[in-house]
Amino acid sequence: MINEPSTDELIKNLGEKYDGSKYVLCVVASKRARQLIDISKSQNSTAVLNNQKPLSAAACEILENKISVVNN
Repeated sequence: MINEPSTDELIKNLGEKYDGSKYVLCVVASKRARQLIDISKSQNSTAVLNNQKPLSAAACEILENKISVVNN
């Protein structure tokens, strides 16, 4: 379970369109965590994750607005 940053903070950073959607937060964070795992494995390095768990790293990226939600 992620305590910091809070889910409310993360949801706000997804944008007004998705404000309040815990489902979208879950999908975005899990997809980014999977990407980070794949990158880490392909480079044989944990430097991509900055010694964090993949989901925590994804949450930090969402908080820092490094990730945007795109509809396909």
